[in-house]
Amino acid sequence: MIEILGAGALTTIQDRGRQGCLRWGVGTAGAMDGVALAAGNLLLGNDEGCAAVEVQVFPFKLLFQADCAFALTGADCDARLDGLPLLPWSGHQARAGQTLQLGTPKPGPRRTSRAYLCLPGGVDVPQVLHSRSTQLRGAFGGLQGRPLQRGDTLRAAALDAGIAGRAGAAMGLMPPEIALPLERDGCPAVRVLPAAEYDCYTPLSREAFWQQEWKITPQSDRYGYRLAGEALQVIAPLEMRSHGIVPGVIQVPPDGQPIVQMRDAQPTGGYPKFGAVIEADLWRLGQAPIGSRIRFVQTSWDEALDAIEQLRAWLDDAARQVALYRPAKETA
Repeated sequence: MIEILGAGALTTIQDRGRQGCLRWGVGTAGAMDGVALAAGNLLLGNDEGCAAVEVQVFPFKLLFQADCAFALTGADCDARLDGLPLLPWSGHQARAGQTLQLGTPKPGPRRTSRAYLCLPGGVDVPQVLHSRSTQLRGAFGGLQGRPLQRGDTLRAAALDAGIAGRAGAAMGLMPPEIALPLERDGCPAVRVLPAAEYDCYTPLSREAFWQQEWKITPQSDRYGYRLAGEALQVIAPLEMRSHGIVPGVIQVPPDGQPIVQMRDAQPTGGYPKFGAVIEADLWRLGQAPIGSRIRFVQTSWDEALDAIEQLRAWLDDAARQVALYRPAKETA
């Protein structure tokens, strides 16, 4: 269906991740921006969790070997089909022989870093532990457990992968970073719940965590974001055994510079847990570019649940828009 003509490092196949496998020492993996994944699938009438291509190093180029509907969400990366510009967060239509190229994400106050290419029915690769996500550390899932490279071919899972009847081809959605903005003093922000060892840090360090901007360092990847800022100081030395962790947990190593566990995080760790990015904001952090700065906003359990409901409402509204559009296309 499609042939990869050029791919940067760490372009992988991801779905919503391996749920329920941490007990066996298997990380979650999955899309760094689960909202973009879900929206792209909705545009094509897919299940929200269908596997897609996650692009995080650009440029990226592919050839359509057959007529195909597709959707692009996530980073606004100067997408072009045979040289003609495409709108971001939209469904599109390609003919056999056309090429799609994604360029460097555009700069700006809401700059994002990962793009998602969705195909009808999702990308057709085998399931491993009930997921098609690529687990790079374990070298399984996705396409042979590795990043995509030039010459790879992928198929859409839907039997009817052509243009006719695809739900939202040629329509678009308002990006969630515009519909659901979250900033502090002009800096992108994510909400955080204090975690088990939060009170083990000095009052000044706790205040500094919320008040300062944190830089995402080049030592960051899908496993974890290493941050740089004013070091967090413990009240007294901490010695801890390894314990279970999940994506979003913020750990603090001895140097006082936090590490936010991301989608490929290991299932256990021994550093103190300062906080946890709420589930509804993991997509925001997943889109933050290396070298950019973020702020943390303290929140409550009830506010975290409300944030999930707001995000769900945005996705439900997107699904309604696609459903309203589809009958008009099919009766035209």
